[in-house]
Amino acid sequence: MKDPFDIFASWFAEARETELNDSNAMTIATADASGQPAARMVLLKGYDRDGFIFYTNQQSRKAADIKANPRAAILFHWKSVRRQIRIEGNLSTVSDTIADAYFATRSRDSQLGAWASDQSQPLDARETFEARFEEIKARFEDQDVTRPPHWSGYRLTPSRFEFWQDREHRLHERRIFVRADDDASEMWTEGMLYP
Repeated sequence: MKDPFDIFASWFAEARETELNDSNAMTIATADASGQPAARMVLLKGYDRDGFIFYTNQQSRKAADIKANPRAAILFHWKSVRRQIRIEGNLSTVSDTIADAYFATRSRDSQLGAWASDQSQPLDARETFEARFEEIKARFEDQDVTRPPHWSGYRLTPSRFEFWQDREHRLHERRIFVRADDDASEMWTEGMLYP
């Protein structure tokens, strides 16, 4: 049996060489307290054996979903290598230290945009957002842009992986890995699914 994190690392490395745009793009599916699902694209910004990290405004719809229901699924689809990986698990907020360190690596305009955007809230006109951006830009002129208190990262700690490999005539290969007992376990059970 192979380790699912090792398989992910191998497939991700190959996709980074062959996928033309945003090989780190992933769909994240969440559900609110009533069970209403929502899916959107985000960018993977880090991963290790503890999980997969992305960042967002904590006042966004996805953050509200996560607060109400901290379970989610992510999906990587790499057409260039004819593969996809589905990962399910629990979400938790990253530490302030981790969020600050990542925020410092973002372009200045992206940092300013995190302050200017009320992500997922109604916007009357594009000009309103652009004016807010200019106000924030003036506010931080000649100084570092600090991370907004409403902006952080989430880590998905996997409880299930599914590796899908395209095969001719739709005779695809699907391998699954499920944590043997709880989210703290390093033990995985492995199996296959019919395509």
